[in-house]
Formats: sequence, structure tokens, C-alpha cells
Amino acid sequence: MEHLSDELLIESYYKAHELKLSPDFLLLIEKEIHKRSLAHRIKYSS
Repeated sequence: MEHLSDELLIESYYKAHELKLSPDFLLLIEKEIHKRSLAHRIKYSS
């Protein structure tokens, strides 16, 4: 995932939620978002 731009990573996060993809995949995206200190750019939904 390190090859994705920050913007594409955020877009991927929202798209993965929209498509209801695997929770494991969502977790990988979220971990990368936190690693890059981008958590302030996303809204978590339950």
C-alpha cells in the first residue's frame, strides 16, 4: 500500500466501506492511514 498516494488511500478507504469489503481488508487500509497520520482526514462510521 505504500505505493498509493495519500489521496488514493483515503478514496480506497471510502470505496471499501461502500462496497462492504472484508473487515480484514478495511483494517489493512486503516492501519496504513494511521501509519501515515491521516486519520484526521476520514470519518469512521459504525
